[in-house]
Amino acid sequence: MYISDVLQRKGSNVASVESRSTVRELLAELAERNIGAVVVLTDQQPSGVVSERDIVRHLHAGGERVLDWPVSQIMATPIVTCTSKDTVDSVMVTMTERRVRHIPVIDDEQLAGIVSIGDVVKHMIAKLETDREQLETYIVKG
Repeated sequence: MYISDVLQRKGSNVASVESRSTVRELLAELAERNIGAVVVLTDQQPSGVVSERDIVRHLHAGGERVLDWPVSQIMATPIVTCTSKDTVDSVMVTMTERRVRHIPVIDDEQLAGIVSIGDVVKHMIAKLETDREQLETYIVKG
């Protein structure tokens, strides 16, 4: 299974904000789209990822003034990426080792999508279900 399979099911739409956007603007984007993370762009290129967790950690440490900071001050860097040709297994290992929950997909130097740990787990569960059904069929007909 490849990341392209995950993107085929979920789509390639990627929510993003500019690095100079404020955290307040970021919060509005997350709330409006009902999502937990976005890709941060600097000069139209992915430069980081920022999630609700990042916001909470910085609010706790810096208080309300964090809302007026640029997103670039709270985004997770360096950015961890993958390609659509990477396997789901390898991306799952990367997510675990690097302790990230969202990985932008970059193909031909272009943002092609984003995968979350939930996307990867959902895809793995579907594969396990398919494998189980195939085994049951094999045993019954065997």
